[in-house]
Amino acid sequence: MSKNITTRAEDYSKWYNELVVKADLAENSGVRGCMVIKPYGYAIWEKLQAELDKKFKETGHQNAYFPLFIPKSLFEAEEKNAEGFAKECAIVTHYRLKNDPDNPGKLMVDPDAKLEEELIVRPTSEAIIWNTYKNWIQSYRDLPILINQWANVVRWEMRTRLFLRTAEFLWQEGHTAHETKQEAVAEAKQMQDVYADVVENFMAIPVVKGFKTETERFAGADDTYTIEALMQDGKALQAGTSHFLGQNFAKAFDVKFVNKEGKQEYVWATSWGVSTRLMGALIMTHSDDNGLVLPPKLAPIQVVIVPIHKTDEQLQQITDQVDVLVAELKKIGISVKFDDRTNLKPGWKFNEYELKGVPVRIAVGPKDMENGTYEIARRDTLTKEVVSKEAALDYISGLLEDIQANLFNRALTYRDEHITEVNSFDEFKEVLDTKGGFISAHWDGTPETEEKIKELTKATIRCIPLNRVAEEGKCVYTGAVSAGRVLFAKAY
Repeated sequence: MSKNITTRAEDYSKWYNELVVKADLAENSGVRGCMVIKPYGYAIWEKLQAELDKKFKETGHQNAYFPLFIPKSLFEAEEKNAEGFAKECAIVTHYRLKNDPDNPGKLMVDPDAKLEEELIVRPTSEAIIWNTYKNWIQSYRDLPILINQWANVVRWEMRTRLFLRTAEFLWQEGHTAHETKQEAVAEAKQMQDVYADVVENFMAIPVVKGFKTETERFAGADDTYTIEALMQDGKALQAGTSHFLGQNFAKAFDVKFVNKEGKQEYVWATSWGVSTRLMGALIMTHSDDNGLVLPPKLAPIQVVIVPIHKTDEQLQQITDQVDVLVAELKKIGISVKFDDRTNLKPGWKFNEYELKGVPVRIAVGPKDMENGTYEIARRDTLTKEVVSKEAALDYISGLLEDIQANLFNRALTYRDEHITEVNSFDEFKEVLDTKGGFISAHWDGTPETEEKIKELTKATIRCIPLNRVAEEGKCVYTGAVSAGRVLFAKAY
């Protein structure tokens, strides 16, 4: 199996696009701007989804489902939110087709089937959910409401790329309602921590936790908390966001409750979400010129075993021994595949599983059978060891943990080496053009300066880090007083 993938050094964007298709993760569909997530790609998403879902439930959230369609009047109720998503909306205006009298065999929109009110195909669900919460909330006893939904959303993107930016994508969106501002802020911060935990400890991707500037925050939010990751090409990727919505949606949809003192008050809100964009982050953080590299916790197949044989008798002997190892691995929760297909050569299989990022590959041939050994290769470093049959189970278990840690540490080293402090705009531009990564620079706090820097360099403020040191300095662009450094980067 020939990989024939463009290298990252040649063309990073092309490398990414080819890898997504050749590793069998996803492909473009017959619908412009939309993707088909293939079984192998979806299996990775399912593992990530399961881990997130577990964390949501551990923190008291429940899953529900809300309609795909949002009446235009509801969508317009919170002005900032409606304005923020207006350019990306898909709109349903009619509910029926009919035969076109001028073009036999073709269909046309039935002009008599126009909807009384146009429907927005959800780009996000705050409007329909807060219209629903109005019926659920009367008293402080009804709070908090902690709801998550797994769904698809549509944002009509003009320039698309598999997983990173498609017109339709999969995500989860949490929507919570609280009695006090303090509770809502604590919820938004808690979910930022949940996202950071899963992305770092499950996906092996280090993140910077921070909050967005007013310009970059979610439309309709008072504050947006974010986790930002750095890809191998030096560009940042927003990996997840959690929004403190204040009382904006409660006021827009008149959601009030009677507090403990018997007075009516508006509810406090949050929303938070991650999407299949995380699949893009996974690919671009860890993968190499040989193909996909997957952290063991996310790999659909953690261990693949490839027999090397010339005769059916040799294959049977190998199978009898391997069946025992397979059962032992499964017993301790390790997913394993024994690839005994006889129509493909071992070298072809090695290439396939390297391309698909399977963390551990075991080769077993007649010599291994004689010596009581396995040849065990690791995908992250492309190195291999010969291990005795008796020691194999413990070795594999430890190896998977080591690969998981190594991928995180490798990405962390890269990220930390690509956070650069600058103190002048010339230095800012030079680092951005030659090194990339996060640029730590003073900013005067004004949207005008933020916009000017974006216009001149295409770099945006990714976040104001939660752990930033308060230090007075001079804005990298205007020279005006600054209260501390923020992180700039070019981003996906």
